[in-house]
Amino acid sequence: MTAYNFGPGHPMAPQRMDLTVRLARSLGLLDLSHVSVEAPEVASDAELETVHSPDFVAAVHRISEDPSSPDESRGLGTEDDPAFAGMHEAAARLAGGSLLAAAAVLDGSALHAVNFGGGLHHAARDRASGFCIYNDSALAVQRLLDGGVRRVAYIDVDAHHGDGTESIFWNDPRVLTISLHESGLTLFPGTGFANEVGGPQAQGSAVNVALPSGTGDAGWLRAFHAVVPQLVGAFEPEVIVSQHGCDSHRRDPLTHLNLSVDGQREAATAVGNLAVRYCGNRWIATGGGGYNVTDVVPRSWSHLIAIAAGRPVPLRTPVPADWRAYVDEKFGAATPGLMGDDVELWWRSWEVGFDPNDAVDRTVMATRKAVFPLHGLDPWFD
Repeated sequence: MTAYNFGPGHPMAPQRMDLTVRLARSLGLLDLSHVSVEAPEVASDAELETVHSPDFVAAVHRISEDPSSPDESRGLGTEDDPAFAGMHEAAARLAGGSLLAAAAVLDGSALHAVNFGGGLHHAARDRASGFCIYNDSALAVQRLLDGGVRRVAYIDVDAHHGDGTESIFWNDPRVLTISLHESGLTLFPGTGFANEVGGPQAQGSAVNVALPSGTGDAGWLRAFHAVVPQLVGAFEPEVIVSQHGCDSHRRDPLTHLNLSVDGQREAATAVGNLAVRYCGNRWIATGGGGYNVTDVVPRSWSHLIAIAAGRPVPLRTPVPADWRAYVDEKFGAATPGLMGDDVELWWRSWEVGFDPNDAVDRTVMATRKAVFPLHGLDPWFD
């Protein structure tokens, strides 16, 4: 999976996947009797074309074979998505991981599945964007629908708007896409505002919470719990597919949110709880963004794996010494001593009331006003 590599200096460092699996293994998560680790296959063109156009898949093949001929009109060979030999196979293997997850949930061999190499949510039907070639999350959602699932909720907690996934299902009432992200006024891709609510046949199927720059754990969790559980409950999905980009962390170099690993762990827990409550516990979780490769990404995604495995790792658990030694030797980087950031997690429930002077509350209310009535909910009280 580390073959998905845009080259030295690119923020999407493949080492983040290596470090995540090493940390999860050191924590004993991959040795649990009920956990299996499966090798993803390269997705076929026919599978990729369930959400991508044949012309786009063909263009990726061409660039993959001849990186010297970029196709910037399709986002291939750009600064964000540099062309490299083997691009198609590398991207299609990450996509294959999420397709494998969907197949396991469909056939009942798994209730939960995690593909932390996935979550490439900026890829649209006919264009690569934002470090994303093929949209594995959308492929997993489509596989579930094609397998007989009637409604899927897609929940995206990356710091960036999940624009590609939203666009693919923009006019599909079977899919509820919810994205909580830093406002497009201050961050790529510049979209994802409250008034983006879905196509004419699927009004209310797209939900966007565009959080102000600097939002921390308390504001983020208040926003999540003021919007997501109510809409998921009204939509009644049969499976949840989630994207857990951890670039919302306060030490991420590309974004301006202020979350902790503790807050990100809480978000993963909340998504898992929604799957228990509404989806018969069926949940597929993917990775996404995250560019602090040694301090943040491995811890955040190891927590995601642990939660999905039903064995949450306490925040004050020491980071295993063998993993820290490996990072020090490989990167010369000091790493955190604990699995959490040692912060106090607290947030105000929406039930305490709306504060018009609070920027987060104004964002939440804009989303609730735009979307809640389309689901039969009252934006002020539900």
